[in-house]
Amino acid sequence: MTDGSIYDRLGLPSVINAAGKLTALGGTAQSELVAAAQAEAARRHVDLAALRARAGELIAERCGAEAASVTTGAAAGVVIAVAACVAGDDPAAVAALPDVQGRPDGVVIQAGHRVNFGAPIEQMVRLGGGRPVIVGKSDHVTDREVARALDGSTVAALLYVQSHHTAHERMVSLDRCLELARAAGVPLIVDAAAEEDLQRYIGLGVDLVTYSGGKALGGPTVGFIAGRAELVLACEAQTRGIARPMKVGKEQIAGLLAALEAYDQHDRAAETERRKRVNRIICEAVADVAMLDLSARMDEAGRPIERIAIRARDGAFDVHDLVRHLAEGSPSIRTRNHHLDDGLLLIDPREVTEAQAVVIGERLRSFFP
Repeated sequence: MTDGSIYDRLGLPSVINAAGKLTALGGTAQSELVAAAQAEAARRHVDLAALRARAGELIAERCGAEAASVTTGAAAGVVIAVAACVAGDDPAAVAALPDVQGRPDGVVIQAGHRVNFGAPIEQMVRLGGGRPVIVGKSDHVTDREVARALDGSTVAALLYVQSHHTAHERMVSLDRCLELARAAGVPLIVDAAAEEDLQRYIGLGVDLVTYSGGKALGGPTVGFIAGRAELVLACEAQTRGIARPMKVGKEQIAGLLAALEAYDQHDRAAETERRKRVNRIICEAVADVAMLDLSARMDEAGRPIERIAIRARDGAFDVHDLVRHLAEGSPSIRTRNHHLDDGLLLIDPREVTEAQAVVIGERLRSFFP
C-alpha cells in the first residue's frame, strides 16, 4: 500500500503514526494552512531580524509573557535558556561559550527529571555552558535537597522538566520549585516541550519556558522560549554565539505563526470527540479477541489525552511481537512503545485519521489466530 506522497517517491515506507507527536516520526502532520504559510514564505525575501522580532511579539502575546524568542525546537530552547542564564547578553561572554570564564554555571536538576528524550538533558545543559547539578534520587527528591543545591554562588538556574519521560511522584513540585528558586534568587527554566497550555507556566511566574512548535501546536519542527524580557533578550543574544548553528529559517517561523493562529481557533471539543471515535473504531475491531486486555489510559504527564492500552491477557502473547507485526506491514503502523518492558502497548489517537483507525483495527485483528 502506498500513498503517492514524496516519501513514497523516495522509496520510503508509508507510515501510520499511532505513537503520538514524536520527533522520530516527524512531530505533526501539518495542516494545509501551515504548509501553505511555509511555501509562501519560501518564495520571498525578508529581513530575518525583523521577522524574528515580530514573531517574538506575537508569541509573547499568546503566552502572556513579556517577550519570546524563536528556536529550532524545545531541546535547543533548553540550550539557549541555559546559555542566557550563564552568559546573559554580554557579547564577550556569549562569544566565549561554552567556556563560562568563571561565571556561575550550575544548573540544578532533580534526579527524576534526568531524562533522555533522544539525547540526555544534561548534554543540552552542557552545550549551553551549564554544569548539571543532579539532586536526590530518581524516585525521590526532597525540598531540602533542592534548597541546598541552590544555596551557593556558583548556581545559574534551576531546570524543571515537564514531560512523560520524567518521574511524577515524590519529586519537588513546580510550585515549590518556584518558591525555592525565588528564595535563592535563581531563574527557573521549564522544559515544556509537548505541553498544550501556553499560558500556565508564565502565569505561575516561571522565568523562561521552552516549547516545541512541532508537537501539540501542530507546527513545523521549530519551537520558542517565552518569559522575562531581560532573559529573553539574553536568549536572542545567543544567536551571535552557540545558537548560530541552531538558526531558524523564514519558512519555519511563518509556519509556526500560522500554527499558533490555528491553535487559538481550534475546536478542542470537536477534536476530543474525533479522538474518541478513532479509539472506538480500533477497540471495536478487536473487542472479541479473548487474548487481548484493552483499557483506556490517560496521559502520564497530565495532558488531556486518552490512549488505548493493550496488554496480553494471562501472558497469551508478547507485546513486542505485536509491535513488530504492526510495524513491518504496509503501511507501517508505529505505536507508542514507552512501556513495552512492562507488557504495555499504547495507541495514541492524535495523529490517526478515522480511515487509518480502520487499518489499525484490521492489522491488530490479523495478528491473532
